[in-house]
Amino acid sequence: MIYQSFKPLALAVRAPLAIILVAALAGCFGGANKPQPAELQAVTALVSARQSWNTRIGQVNFPLDVSVSGNSVGVASGEGTVALLDAQTGRDLWRVDLKTPIAAGVGSDGKILAVVTKTNEVVAMQDGRELWRQKLNAQAFTAPFVAGARVFVLAADRSVNAFDGATGRKLWTQQRPNEPLVLRQSGVMLAVGDTLVVGLAGRLAGLNPANGSIRWEAPIASPRGINDVERLVDLVGRVSRDGDNVCARAFQASIGCVNAARGNLLWTKAAHGVQGIHGDDRLLFGTEADGTVIAWRRTDGERAWSNEHLRYRNLSAPLVAGRSVVIGDFTGYLHLLSRDDGSLLNRLPTDGSAIAAAPVLAGNTVIAVTHNGGIYGFKPE
Repeated sequence: MIYQSFKPLALAVRAPLAIILVAALAGCFGGANKPQPAELQAVTALVSARQSWNTRIGQVNFPLDVSVSGNSVGVASGEGTVALLDAQTGRDLWRVDLKTPIAAGVGSDGKILAVVTKTNEVVAMQDGRELWRQKLNAQAFTAPFVAGARVFVLAADRSVNAFDGATGRKLWTQQRPNEPLVLRQSGVMLAVGDTLVVGLAGRLAGLNPANGSIRWEAPIASPRGINDVERLVDLVGRVSRDGDNVCARAFQASIGCVNAARGNLLWTKAAHGVQGIHGDDRLLFGTEADGTVIAWRRTDGERAWSNEHLRYRNLSAPLVAGRSVVIGDFTGYLHLLSRDDGSLLNRLPTDGSAIAAAPVLAGNTVIAVTHNGGIYGFKPE
C-alpha cells in the first residue's frame, strides 16, 4: 500500500508533585515572585484582518490539536463534544457527543476524525457517527494521526499503535523504553513520504507505517541533569516541515532539524521553550518559556531576530500565515508579528480566555480556539 504524504502543561505518570512542578514551569502568573506579563503596546494595523465567524465547542482543558483538511476543521471539548466545521463559515458539518472526557485530539484525514478519551480509548468517527473504540494500555496526550486508512496513536509509555481506520483492528505496536516522566502535552507525529515520523523522548524516529519497524532515529536533545525533571527532553508539537526537512523542539532544551528522507540530524541549537515551532522555507519561529519570540534560520539555526514585547504572556505555538507569524496569549489575543523582523502588525481579540491550541490556517482563514470553548475565524482583508 502507498501511504500519502501529510499536507500537529504538566507531567504525567508517576508523581503529583511533578505534575505541580511542570505546570508551574509552563507559565502560571500568580504570586508575588512571578514575573508580570508584559503590558501590550499600542498597535497600528499594518495587516488588516476581520473576524468572519465564531462558534462554540465547550471548555478546552486538554492538549487540543485543531485538525485541518481542505475546507474542514476538526475540534473537540474536554467534556467529549467533537465537531467538524466548515472553515469558511464556522457552521457545523456534524457534531457528536462522546459522553466521556477527552485527553487528546483531534486527528483527521478529512474523512475519519479520531480522539483519545481519559479512559484511554481511541475513538474514531465519520460523518457524525462513531465508527469504533479501542483500548490503549497507557494514557495518550498527542492527537491521533490519521492517514493511509489507518489511525496511529503515540501513548505516554512511548508506544506507537496502528489501527485499521475502518474497523479499529490493531495492526501493530512499536514499544520503546519508557522514561519515568513524560509531558502531559501534545507530542510529534507526521509523515514524510512513506515514513511515519514520531517524537520518542528527545529523538525523532522514522517508522515503517506498514509494520512499525524503525528505519532511523535522530537526536534533537539528550537527557541531562541529576533528577527526572531535569532529564526530561520530550519533543513537543507543532513541528515545521519543508519537504524532507523536519524541525522540532525538545521541551526546554533545544530545537533542531532532521532530513527525514535519510534520517540524519542537520543541526541543533539550545532553546528553552515549552511550545512547538512553525516556519517556512527560510525561517523557523518559536516562543521561549519567558515569552520571547525568536526566528531562527532554517539552514543552520542561527538567530535572525527576536521580540521581547510579549514576555510572560504564556504564548501558544506560532502559525505562519501570509506576511505574519500568528501567536496566541493567555488573555485570548492573537498577535500578528512580521515574519521579516518580528514587528507587531496587528492584534485580534477573542473572548478573553487563553488561546487553548496553536492557531491553524484553513484556506485563507486563521482559526483559534480558546480555553472557554470559543472558536474564531479571521480573514485577511
